[in-house]
Amino acid sequence: MFFKQVKSGGDRNFAYIIASGKTKEAAVIDPSPDAWGVLDIIKRENLKIKYLINTHSHYDHSSGNEDIKKLAGAENINYINCYGSTLKENKVQLHIHDLVVEAIKTPGHTPDSICIKAGDKIVTGDTLFVGKVGGTYSEDDARDEFESLKKLMELPEETEVWPGHDYGVMPHSTIVYEKANNPFIKRLGSFSDFLWLKQNWAQYKIEHGIK
Repeated sequence: MFFKQVKSGGDRNFAYIIASGKTKEAAVIDPSPDAWGVLDIIKRENLKIKYLINTHSHYDHSSGNEDIKKLAGAENINYINCYGSTLKENKVQLHIHDLVVEAIKTPGHTPDSICIKAGDKIVTGDTLFVGKVGGTYSEDDARDEFESLKKLMELPEETEVWPGHDYGVMPHSTIVYEKANNPFIKRLGSFSDFLWLKQNWAQYKIEHGIK
């Protein structure tokens, strides 16, 4: 499997490319706000884009879509997001030749948030960062995120976490790392504790030296 994390401008955004090493068929995830790094890799590796995936609909994760479509030809691309016709269930399998890629609904940061699992790696968008989680806008959103994070923590502990932004102390981590180090994940036993941390995150960061 070809897997590449790509710095893509914006507020420390990451885009991702997953491809079959045999056929060069590829999935591009969140090619934005600056899609040029992704485009360069696609051309250099001679990849054939099969799927264009946005982990959610925010502009900083979807603004590169048109550039990708122009490169590959829109008629050749399967577009995947939570509200797309291809993702009606909580988990959907996509196939890139010999690779099985799962699109998993993880609402919270936005109602349409999804995560993408390929092998022992999961691209978490703005649902889960290294040591942090995505922002929410209401208590109902926070509860949705709480449930989505509990779902992710059921993955094997060696699963690699690849977030949508470089907000942590390193660009990627693992499920076991998040269980041991992420203060939000440590509070998944109680929604009230989780919500308290969301509501007091700014002060918590100051008190614990978190950037």
